[in-house]
Amino acid sequence: MTTAQTPPAPGTGPLAGVRVVELAGIGPGPFAAMLLADLGADVVRVDRPGGPGLGLDPARDLTNRNKRSVVVDLKAPDGPARVLDLAERADILLEGYRPGVAERLGVGPGDCHARNPRLVYGRMTGWGQDGPLAHRAGHDIAYIALTGTLGMIGRPDEPPAVPANLLGDYAGGALYLVVGVLAALHHARATGTGQVVDAAIVDGTAHLSTMIHAMLNAGGWQDRRAANLLDGGCPYYGTYETADGRYMAVGALEEKFYDEFLRLLGLAPLASARTDLSRWGELRERVAAAFKTRTRAEWTAVFEGTDACVAPVLGLREAPHHPHLAARATFTDHDGITQPAPAPRFSATPTAVRTGPARPGADTAAVARDWRIPPRPAGGPGTPATEDAVTDGG
Repeated sequence: MTTAQTPPAPGTGPLAGVRVVELAGIGPGPFAAMLLADLGADVVRVDRPGGPGLGLDPARDLTNRNKRSVVVDLKAPDGPARVLDLAERADILLEGYRPGVAERLGVGPGDCHARNPRLVYGRMTGWGQDGPLAHRAGHDIAYIALTGTLGMIGRPDEPPAVPANLLGDYAGGALYLVVGVLAALHHARATGTGQVVDAAIVDGTAHLSTMIHAMLNAGGWQDRRAANLLDGGCPYYGTYETADGRYMAVGALEEKFYDEFLRLLGLAPLASARTDLSRWGELRERVAAAFKTRTRAEWTAVFEGTDACVAPVLGLREAPHHPHLAARATFTDHDGITQPAPAPRFSATPTAVRTGPARPGADTAAVARDWRIPPRPAGGPGTPATEDAVTDGG
């Protein structure tokens, strides 16, 4: 783990100069905006009066790092006009409302494109902009349930295991939104024409399972839990408890790695069980019994420096201190908060945690100045006023 010293100047990173408006929400939308901000974009988060829906302390909401914030009441008479002033000067706008809400608020794609035809309008939802469930409420677990991916995870004799909200919200949602808006930005810069990006968690999560579907169609995957090579069904691809109640992760798929794994575990005579599915039960029991004879630290030392493809299962507070992650500065400290560093890495345009989480409304004057927002009066959307009219109460 490293400690951030002097961060680079604002706007560094491959997306320096790209302007992004984020209409505040929770979950994958803020994470997508954080990723764009980490990559150097100037992200202005439009917060609502009263704070975020989940009540997380803004000073510790790391998904708002590297951003700036204004506050706008979109239900106020002049609220939509203030957002449209930002959209007119932006390259990308992100919103995570249910379908039709942005339109009713006066900040939908039509309103924004009337002011800025080049704008990339990114929409983050669980179900998508259309379909029978489009207007239904939902969360990560429901989205991944319908795609078949939740049903793949866990032991066959137990309910499907819940993979936090990483698979749907962030992998199938936020990352696909970022890919989509950057692809659309490339198109907009080439043609002068913006577009709407419909990023649905159900679509992205289903897309993530493409390789599994290929294996299923080829007869190499069974449609049930813990019965396959990569879902815990294979005894040399899974996790095992150690003597101290901790765990080791094993991924010795290839034969040469498998042989090394068994040798270090003291089970070399079981080499022929690798491809004999009838012996997988025996192999699993022998491997499990072997791991229970030593602690996690002892097994980590045994496998250190080998190609057996075995690693200790670390906790969130342990991970930043692992020697490899520390050497790569995979985690960083900023303002006393340990957090994952920006990723991926760039040779010519390095990224960094430049600022801590944006405080709602704290950047009103700076955004008005830097984006050259025309002043508007507090009384309505059509006439000039003070520069703090970018926000409502900021």
